[in-house]
Amino acid sequence: MITISNLKKSFGETVACDISQLTVADGELLGLVGNNGAGKTTLFRMLLDLLKPDQGQVHIDDIDPSQSEDWKATTAAYIDESFLIDYLTPEEYFAFLAKISSMPQEVMDERLSQFEHFAGGEVLGQKKLIRNLSAGNKQKVGIMSVLLRQPKLVILDEPFNFLDPTSQNILKHMLTDYRQQTGSTILLSSHNLQHTIDISTRIVLLEKGHILRDLENAGEEARQELNNYFEEQA
Repeated sequence: MITISNLKKSFGETVACDISQLTVADGELLGLVGNNGAGKTTLFRMLLDLLKPDQGQVHIDDIDPSQSEDWKATTAAYIDESFLIDYLTPEEYFAFLAKISSMPQEVMDERLSQFEHFAGGEVLGQKKLIRNLSAGNKQKVGIMSVLLRQPKLVILDEPFNFLDPTSQNILKHMLTDYRQQTGSTILLSSHNLQHTIDISTRIVLLEKGHILRDLENAGEEARQELNNYFEEQA
């Protein structure tokens, strides 16, 4: 479970995050949506202890990430390509992740085989360094690296970015199946409203760092409310 209390972060006079209370239950797929500057990435970076809040606290399974690293054993995230080691090939990078996770080679190979459809013959077996891959294939490497370790908590920032429509649809099924099969919690942010609505069990709408809506995604109510909001912003 994730709990957030009185969390605030500003850059100069710009409020990037101001969340009084937010709880994410185990097994939820929570989608964060909002326009540029809504605070989605800032929130993720504070969850991952990559950015210090001005005040407030976050906890992952009752662990404060700023005080202990125990949460890292059950959490995996991909925010952007800075998370990758780009002078390695994808295979070398995955082998490195497996090694630091004490994952046997045969387990890694079996898990990677499950991503072959998503990789699309353009990521594995190409003998290319990650830095020489296209933006879309770097995105695939990052997402695969997260799911490879089968974490209890998955955090993905704009996972649909750079992916072609076929890969986006494959990813939707991958994330849905992963949550259902493992019971894991998934947090994702996206500008792709329709994909987020399609797979999320709950959606939080952010505006200028504040929670504007917190919607259970049942039926078509959340879709209609979010579509109305963004149409008004246009």
